[in-house]
Amino acid sequence: MTPSHITTHVLDTGTGRPAQGITAQLSAQSATGWDPVAAGTTDADGRIRSLGPEQVDPGTYRITFATGEYFGSTGTGTFFPEVTLTFSVTSTEHYHVPLLLSPFAYSTYRGS
Repeated sequence: MTPSHITTHVLDTGTGRPAQGITAQLSAQSATGWDPVAAGTTDADGRIRSLGPEQVDPGTYRITFATGEYFGSTGTGTFFPEVTLTFSVTSTEHYHVPLLLSPFAYSTYRGS
């Protein structure tokens, strides 16, 4: 299996465990708005390894995570019904976009 150009993983920092079962939508910015590229759901390790094609064109992309559904499934309230991370793709190298998540805070970084 060829890896996706863009991958992600989610860590539930409130529990210290991978966040399994979060759906995520990858979209590309176009002249008319946001065009869906791919979607996936985090696995038992909190990862989506096949989020999109092997290669995407340079541009602005976003991943929208359904965090409210995830916390709802665990019986946990949350301030964020979804988290959207917007980023620029400028080269052919791999882009890993992780999400560190708790019910009332989140952070991200450019992963490897």
